[in-house]
Amino acid sequence: MAVKSFSLKYLAEFLDCEWVGEATYEVSAIETLELAQGNHLTFLAQDKFAKHLPACRAGVLVVKAAQSDTFEGNKLLVDDPYMAYAKLSRIFERRNVIRPGIHPSAVVADSAVIDPSVGIGPNAVIGEHVKIGAGTEISAGCVVGDGSQLGDRCLLHANVTIYAGVFLGNDVKVHGGTVLGSDGFGFAPTQKGWVKIHQLGGVRIGNRVEIGSNTSIDRGALTDTVIEDGVIIDNLVHIAHGVRIGEGSAIAGCVGIAGSTTIGKNCQIAGAVAINGHIDIADNTYFHGGTIVTKGITESGAYASIPPVQEVRKWRRNSVRYTQLDDMAARLKALEKAASTR
Repeated sequence: MAVKSFSLKYLAEFLDCEWVGEATYEVSAIETLELAQGNHLTFLAQDKFAKHLPACRAGVLVVKAAQSDTFEGNKLLVDDPYMAYAKLSRIFERRNVIRPGIHPSAVVADSAVIDPSVGIGPNAVIGEHVKIGAGTEISAGCVVGDGSQLGDRCLLHANVTIYAGVFLGNDVKVHGGTVLGSDGFGFAPTQKGWVKIHQLGGVRIGNRVEIGSNTSIDRGALTDTVIEDGVIIDNLVHIAHGVRIGEGSAIAGCVGIAGSTTIGKNCQIAGAVAINGHIDIADNTYFHGGTIVTKGITESGAYASIPPVQEVRKWRRNSVRYTQLDDMAARLKALEKAASTR
């Protein structure tokens, strides 16, 4: 893969910002403040890292103007260095783009409607009546089930599985190993065992959604599971049947969301949160990592449900006291009652 390099002037024009230094100076990668060398760009996003500036050897520094005097090299002067880094990371990304066309080893149904600009990699399988929009890339080993639709400029990394009847909007990115549209966990109990409830809904993914690797989003039992525009989902997340995730929400790794729950807009769900089914979560809600959500949230805000880490011996003592709380509460209530009758 050819190494990309960009001049200081080009980067300044890309960010639409002021610059100081040698216009033609080129860098080919982004690195941390401590490790950056002459061919690297780096950035100062937090004041606590300013102590590294005097020793920084980066070729280009992204920095606020007020903090730039400590560094004597090439500089890009911006209001928000972290946001500038986020924008620059796109052009420095090293990924082989799948060129338009269908790899000879791919299997594509005759009834599929595929824009000429779509790239389909080795051993991909495209089912009957699939529709794929302009500029979309399908990596090696992906499966797109019958009747599914992918919008423009989507990217499926290797070995993504999309079941039948799944809809993706525009600019959706799905990382390797993820499954969209698998059956929801629906079974009716009988004396002779479990009877499967066939899942008749689908999955609808909005625009500008990114889904991490090895995540599963189940199809709905009757209505669709819906992921609205701008949602970002980390690795190893399970979203059950009939769930709706509101626009702009962010879900970190190892989260589990049970069926028919609605998550509001612009929510942030930290790692390993477990959310009960058939509840509603208000817009702009934040859950700390490991929180167990057993009931709906009607007011936005930050919520947590587990104690912070503590030394083991202290944790053991507190765990014993926790089991004694019910008895202690009953004794306290009795004492209060006795005191009130005197």
